[in-house]
Amino acid sequence: MKHYDLAGGGSMPALGLGTWKSEAGEVGPVIREAIRLGYRHFDCAAAYMNEAEIGQAFQDAFAAGDVKREDLFVTSKLWNDSHREADVRPALEKTLADLQFDYLDLYLMHWPVALAPGAFFPQSPADLLSLDEVPLIETWRAMEACQKDGLCKHIGVSNFSARKIEELADQATIPIAANQVELHPYLAQDDLLQRCEARGVHVTAYSPLGSPDRPDVLKKSGDPDLLAHPAIGEIASRHGVSPAQILLAWAVQRGTSVIPKSVNAERMQQNLEAATLELPSGEMNAIAMLDAGYRYIDGSFWAPEGSPYTLEDLWG
Repeated sequence: MKHYDLAGGGSMPALGLGTWKSEAGEVGPVIREAIRLGYRHFDCAAAYMNEAEIGQAFQDAFAAGDVKREDLFVTSKLWNDSHREADVRPALEKTLADLQFDYLDLYLMHWPVALAPGAFFPQSPADLLSLDEVPLIETWRAMEACQKDGLCKHIGVSNFSARKIEELADQATIPIAANQVELHPYLAQDDLLQRCEARGVHVTAYSPLGSPDRPDVLKKSGDPDLLAHPAIGEIASRHGVSPAQILLAWAVQRGTSVIPKSVNAERMQQNLEAATLELPSGEMNAIAMLDAGYRYIDGSFWAPEGSPYTLEDLWG
C-alpha cells in the first residue's frame, strides 16, 4: 500500500475505510473483515455515533492477534459543539474512551463551524456560534495542547477552504497535517490541492464515489450519478475493473488519500486493489475534464436564514 507523508513525521496509508453511514450492529463486523482483508487506515468521527462499536471491534482484533494497535492509522474528528477551548480535550477523551485507545493517529476539526454546547445540529440560528465568538485558532490551540500531551500524533482539519487553511496555518504553532474534503472528478478542487501542498498539508478525499448512499436530507433534485458517467465506465471497461475502482485510482494517483465507505466484503477488496491501479496520463486527463465544481455535500445546513455562516464564506 502506498503511503503519504504527513507534516511532523509519519505517514498515512493511501486508502482507508470510511465509517460514515455504517450502522450500529453492522460496523463492528465490517471493521473485523476490513482488517482481515488488509485495511490499516480507518476514518472515524464522534458525529458518526458508532465509535464505541468500532472500538470494541479493534479490541477484538487485537485480542485475536489479527493486528496490533501500532499497525493501524486511525483518524477521528472533533464535532462542532466542542470548539471552545475547554471542550476540546473532553471531546477527544470521549472518542479515545469509545475507541479504547490511548492515542489517535490523526484528530481533525470536522467543520470550520461552531455550534452551541449540546447542539448536535442547528435547529435554529441560535444554535450556531460565529467564528468571532469561537475563533478557529482557539479550537486549534486546544488541539495543539492535546497533541503535545500525546493524545494524538497529528492534528488537522476537514471541510476547510484554501483561504481558511492559509489563515490558520499562519497562526498555528503545530502544522496542519491534513485537510479532509469532498473530492471526486465532479469536484476536483485543483486550486485547493495546490495551496494545501504549498503549506505542507496533505489532502484526504471523502465521498470519492459521489456518496450515492448519503442520507436523503443531503440529496438534491438532479444530483448527477458519478458512477454512471460514460467516460468513467469506458475507462473501467478498458481496465476490466469497476467504475468505483477507477475513481479511487484517480484519487490516489493525484496524491490524495481516499476513504471510501463500504460494508460489502467484495467491494472492500476491490477498493483496496484500486490503490495499486495505474491510469495513463490520457485517462487522467479525460477524467480531469469532468470537473464541474459540483458538491454533493454542499454545507447548506450550516447556512439557514439568520446563520452567521454563508456558503460563500464556507467554501470561498
